[in-house]
Amino acid sequence: MTRKDIVERGRLVLRMEAAALAETEQRIGDDFARAVETIHSSKGRVIVSGVGKSGLVGRKIAATLTSTGTPATFLHPADSVHGDLGIVGEFDVAILISKNGESDEILGLLDHLKRLGVCTIALTGNAQSTLARNSDVTIDGWVKEEACPHDLAPTTSTTVALALGDALAIALLEEKGFNANDFARFHPGGAIGKRLLTRVSEVMITDNLPTLPESATMREAVVQLAKRRGIAIVTGKQGAVLGVITTGDLSRLMEHEENVFPIPVTKVMNRAPKLARADELGSAVVYRMETHGIIAMPVLDGDDRIVGVIHLHDLMRAGVV
Repeated sequence: MTRKDIVERGRLVLRMEAAALAETEQRIGDDFARAVETIHSSKGRVIVSGVGKSGLVGRKIAATLTSTGTPATFLHPADSVHGDLGIVGEFDVAILISKNGESDEILGLLDHLKRLGVCTIALTGNAQSTLARNSDVTIDGWVKEEACPHDLAPTTSTTVALALGDALAIALLEEKGFNANDFARFHPGGAIGKRLLTRVSEVMITDNLPTLPESATMREAVVQLAKRRGIAIVTGKQGAVLGVITTGDLSRLMEHEENVFPIPVTKVMNRAPKLARADELGSAVVYRMETHGIIAMPVLDGDDRIVGVIHLHDLMRAGVV
């Protein structure tokens, strides 16, 4: 094949998988809702199982459920009959993944789970299969064809199964009211942990704050802008923030004023600046900065007094961005 043929083949696979996902979205209905309600009301954990590629998908689904507040574990059907069935409790819920719903290993596990009184959810592409007919809930994972040109290698079907697992996890997350702080507790390390656990108070500057009194002029503001990384903060009594001046404000002022130095800061400052709180998450401040094109914000305490300045570059260095 030429490079052009290779690229077209890649695009075709993506189109086929995207089309399969679109069809799956249209078929989601009451059975999906029942699956979410069943897992949510369970007093146990979720046991996920599958063979071959379905097993790999199952491992990812179990991991996603666990990281979003729904305790889950993967159980290989073959291992289940050699002692691993001992991890299953009567209050657990099992998600059994099989494209055709006739896998001997999965059906064997289904039989054992039924004897233990475990509620079972089938994720299968065959609604008339033995697995579907004997499970408590069936989620439709049917696909028209695999992206494989021989319609053999699991491709489109595993993509759909994986997406349905994600859909279950996120629906459960919202049903439980699982929030960013909960997520942070389960991801204390790495980039996710930094982004979710870093508070403004840990990153903000607290020394030599670029504050000015109401009586200051732009001459003093220019000095602050140069020395304090592009921000000057006008404060009143007890540290209340009255306004903010940035290098952008200075540039706009110089476009129509020849001598900016004697102008009072109160005539230039933004009286409704964006503010940060010392106890809020750094990620929330980054979002506001990016939304409004801001590189620095005054930081207030619980009494609305200035206690620091937070800079986008400092948040980046802290790994929050």
